[in-house]
Amino acid sequence: MAQPALFSPLQLRSLTLPHRGWVSPMCQYSCSPDGGGGVPNDWHLVHLGAFATGGAALILTEASAVSPEGRISPRDAGLYTDEQAAAWERIVDFVHRNSAVGGKIGVQLAHAGRKASTYWPFAEESGSVAESDGGWIARGPGDEAFAGLARPVAMSEADIQTVISDFAAAATRAVDAGFDTMEIHGAHGYLLHEFQSPLVNKRDDSWGGSETGRNRLMLAVIDAVRAVIPDSMPLLLRISATDWAEGGVDIDASVRLARAASEHGVDLVDVSSGGAVAHQRINAGPGYQTGFSEKIRREAGVPTGAVGFLTSPGQAEHTVATGQADGVFMARAALRDPHWWLRAAFELGFPLDWAPQYQRAIPRHSF
Repeated sequence: MAQPALFSPLQLRSLTLPHRGWVSPMCQYSCSPDGGGGVPNDWHLVHLGAFATGGAALILTEASAVSPEGRISPRDAGLYTDEQAAAWERIVDFVHRNSAVGGKIGVQLAHAGRKASTYWPFAEESGSVAESDGGWIARGPGDEAFAGLARPVAMSEADIQTVISDFAAAATRAVDAGFDTMEIHGAHGYLLHEFQSPLVNKRDDSWGGSETGRNRLMLAVIDAVRAVIPDSMPLLLRISATDWAEGGVDIDASVRLARAASEHGVDLVDVSSGGAVAHQRINAGPGYQTGFSEKIRREAGVPTGAVGFLTSPGQAEHTVATGQADGVFMARAALRDPHWWLRAAFELGFPLDWAPQYQRAIPRHSF
């Protein structure tokens, strides 16, 4: 039987991923807001560690803010203090020591922009968190609010330069913490995507206006991060391939962005969609974003990862085998089954290694 495409290795710079089944960033909103907040804890260790023992080849952490005001909520993780970096290092070490397949781990660096300072999904309240309750003033490309959230402050030139420096500082901490790679979050209506989208960015200075101006912050952050991480370390970028709204980012604009990002040092584009505006109309369904991934991969000439309602081993195998993506990011399917990759390997007939502690549970085709 031929080796499944899903379980073939992938080389990105000097990093070898043992197969093409990966963990998508998933916010857990589980950090304590006390003492400055943002410090990952035992929940994150168990949550991410389960994917390591479950056979994932690459685990991306949840969106980790590059500054306190870059957090989505007061309970978000960060990578803007040494305490946070030390807590992440503990998790990185666990993944490296306990992945039987030689799995890798990367951090997603993020800034929430105008969607910052909100309540977490399972809070009793919703909307923006007031300053009196531990929130802060959100900032974005302009002062127009996302529906249901507080009005942000338009960022000044100094604010923009600070954000670029914050991404670089967080990337430096990520390298020191031992992460194998990192992903810049440029999707889902958060800061970098806000600047990219003409539906949000109405600036008339060099950070807005034309597509070149609107992409400028994304590329500046890529350059700043690339400058402080080793040449041997791959850099990932998550984008929203379309805004799912008239007049917004479309797939052709995303192909151009991906091509430029590759020229600036991005090694793989993680292709998602949506999030910029509340009036989006998403046509969701099984594999609904793989067409975007395939087009970017083919026309921009950059490796891609697909995500979105990819749940079964056969579906993931088909996505990689037919060239729709170089790998598949799992999210909700991984939450339902943290050992998804071990099960997928069994179903596809591939002998993926199990942790020694679990080997007595390896399923057999006959008993």
